[in-house]
Amino acid sequence: MVAGGMPWRRARDVGDRGEDLALAHLEALGWVVVERNWRCRLGEIDLVLRDPDGLLVFCEVKTRRSDRCGLPVEAVGRDKARRLRTLAWAWLQERGVRAPRFRIDLVGVLWLPGQEPRVDHLEAVA
Repeated sequence: MVAGGMPWRRARDVGDRGEDLALAHLEALGWVVVERNWRCRLGEIDLVLRDPDGLLVFCEVKTRRSDRCGLPVEAVGRDKARRLRTLAWAWLQERGVRAPRFRIDLVGVLWLPGQEPRVDHLEAVA
């Protein structure tokens, strides 16, 4: 079980479906995927993309099936933002990319049962 009592496999499925929705939303806006679900010993980056202006964007996706604990975008606090910055720099170092301009965004997907999913995109959160 994971926090909130949802079995791990179901939580992973919800997260994967939310990432698919977030990615479809961003691609419809002209964004291009560079990498998906990059992992290292420090954690995971959900999406690495280029926005229509060519800027490298690291994107955290949070998906929820209920708003009981708040909106998905409210799930990223100061500690998580710090970790996202660390992960972005680790990705850049692994790829040998030096001092580029980049941004860290957050996409929240709220998927209440029986309703169309709500996608919120916040830029430069970390």
